[in-house]
Amino acid sequence: MTTTDDFRAHAQELKADLDAATSEMMKLISEHQFSGAEWERVSLWQHEAYERWTTYLNERSYPDRGDHSVSP
Repeated sequence: MTTTDDFRAHAQELKADLDAATSEMMKLISEHQFSGAEWERVSLWQHEAYERWTTYLNERSYPDRGDHSVSP
């Protein structure tokens, strides 16, 4: 597998976990369950899954293909 394939596979795994956590959170919201142990567990899961996904995406370094900065 190439580096890009590895990156894509891991990003998809992280996104699947984020999707599962978000779905659980939405289920609780549809049941009007906004507090308690289950809400705390799912909120933490969703938050941490989001952080893992965005951290992974943001730490990816790409070869420099020129200056991509935005000028005012």
